[in-house]
Amino acid sequence: MHRENSTFGVWDGRIKNHLEAYWKDVPIGHITIDAVNEWAWKKKKAGTTWGVIKDALRTMQRVLSAFSKEGKPPFSLRGLRIPERDKLHMKIHSRKTVSYDWEHAVRISQFMRKGKLKFRERYAVMILLGAASGLRPEELLALRIDDIDFRASSVRVDEALDRKNVVGPCKNAAAYRSVLLLDAEGQTAMRALKRFLAGNKAPSNALVFPNKNDGPLDVSMVLKYCLHPAGEALGLPKAGMRTLRKGCNRRGKRTVSPPR
Repeated sequence: MHRENSTFGVWDGRIKNHLEAYWKDVPIGHITIDAVNEWAWKKKKAGTTWGVIKDALRTMQRVLSAFSKEGKPPFSLRGLRIPERDKLHMKIHSRKTVSYDWEHAVRISQFMRKGKLKFRERYAVMILLGAASGLRPEELLALRIDDIDFRASSVRVDEALDRKNVVGPCKNAAAYRSVLLLDAEGQTAMRALKRFLAGNKAPSNALVFPNKNDGPLDVSMVLKYCLHPAGEALGLPKAGMRTLRKGCNRRGKRTVSPPR
């Protein structure tokens, strides 16, 4: 089982603890943003925090997307009615959560390269690209070689891993995008990626970071063999892969273009 908020075990817990009892008999066509807001306010009055409510709804979106012909959830979290005071508290809280900045990512990458793992370069490059691009873990691990455009210095996102670790549609329409890596950090990551892929004879639709069987790498493997041992050795707080995305977002240097 994974040990971060994007993991399947956590998703199952959210479904059982927050979603199943209320939504299990509701037809998908009746799950509107108004119905979601009604449920959210009931949860809030019962003592559930807005952070937990939003996490539960993100899990709900992924589940519903799997049953949608368009691969999209029937509602957007942008329509969630959260009081401004509560939004402020959430922002303050988010600033206190663990994030790995670019310097942390470089140190982790260097640590991996000095190790004895067979796939140490794969992990080293993955960490740099994740920190530079701000991609979600499930997007990073679903990247294919033909998603990389070295000439434009961009990474296309049009697939993601689902709850069964299978490559499929992205979580929502906004997730389909191209990320331009034009800043210094992005250029460093792209150079490392280019060296990593040099001489790779795999087909263009092959995964950039596959497992030993050429299938999608599991997030738990990244944690077990890379992020957690590196973090412990470097004296960093134990955290999941989304800490790289948080660090990138706080750096505020990514440029996102429309999907290609």
